[in-house]
Amino acid sequence: MAQRIVLNGTSYHGSGAVAEIITEVKARAFQKAFVCSDPDLIKFGVTAKVTDLLDQNGLAYEIYSDIKPNPTIDNVQNGVAAFKASGADYIIAVGGGSSMDTAKAIGIIITNPEFEDVRSLEGVAPTKNACVPILAVPTTAGTAAEVTINYVITDEEKNRKMVCVDVHDIPIVAFVDPDMMSTMPKGLTAATGMDALTHAIEGFTTKAAWEMTDMFHLKAIEIIAKSLRGAVDNTPEGREGMALGQYIAGMGFSNVGLGIVHSMAHPLGALYDTPHGVANAIILPVVMEYNAEATGDKYKYIAAAMGVEGTESMSVDEYRKAAIDAVRQLSVDVGIPADLKEIVNPEDIDFLAESAYADACRPGNPKDTSVEEIAALYRSML
Repeated sequence: MAQRIVLNGTSYHGSGAVAEIITEVKARAFQKAFVCSDPDLIKFGVTAKVTDLLDQNGLAYEIYSDIKPNPTIDNVQNGVAAFKASGADYIIAVGGGSSMDTAKAIGIIITNPEFEDVRSLEGVAPTKNACVPILAVPTTAGTAAEVTINYVITDEEKNRKMVCVDVHDIPIVAFVDPDMMSTMPKGLTAATGMDALTHAIEGFTTKAAWEMTDMFHLKAIEIIAKSLRGAVDNTPEGREGMALGQYIAGMGFSNVGLGIVHSMAHPLGALYDTPHGVANAIILPVVMEYNAEATGDKYKYIAAAMGVEGTESMSVDEYRKAAIDAVRQLSVDVGIPADLKEIVNPEDIDFLAESAYADACRPGNPKDTSVEEIAALYRSML
């Protein structure tokens, strides 16, 4: 069986990487940018770090900011209309997953207008054309949307998130600059960092995992485990580590998928607007316990990458517990809530479980599951 890897054509990493936007725009002879960025990033001057570069170099642009934290079908359709009216020929996505997911959906629909309803993009959509060229500038160290073929859009009418997978949506260039992430508050840094760890662990254990993606995921776990506490304290080393670690995780999971941590987190975001990283962080150790028997010796390598010593002499039960405990401890150390008591209404669990089972991430879980078992997992966290 052939294995496929899809990555950015070009990516820049490190402090000051964002300045290379000008290099790429001029080399590609782009004329006008459609800058997708959320209102808070504009308000706090983060987006200006990009638009100031465009201004200084006389490059035209228009800003689109009708983007919610969990972007909706309306956000996408309004963006499509705005792009058409703008005269732009490329997109610069500045932000976390919300900005980049919105940009991807807009870019896909512009070049594949038969999917303008947005809902038809769910799953693996049969688009024919590459999206409008996207330059991606992440401002959070978590989603890795700048290097993935995935995006998630919320269907507000149905209270559910749609996971869309499309090789045509990947940004052509990513600018992974830790300086763009330095203004993230502690809570957001912790949540997005735990999202990145979830990507790495789920990607490492998913049914489709193989040697090349294992390499990415184990290195990502190691970097994130070393860097997240420092990033929450806003140390330069922590920020730099997280910028790289989350990107490496994205290189892996984008190509092999995820599991039920994500499929259970998505309905929480759709129904309660729960921050995606917080939902993942709470659910991750619980699902790791649930999946343990279906993961072979992989938890031994997770534990070692998390910094646990002596894993080679541990029994299977010991290294599985060590891996789960290390994940739990990191989550506690960065201030993530311990359970879903303040998030989930028990009356919604059946709906949540059905949504999670229907989610596109669920089939990749290493252990086959059911609606009833997912519901039991939710209840165990109340």
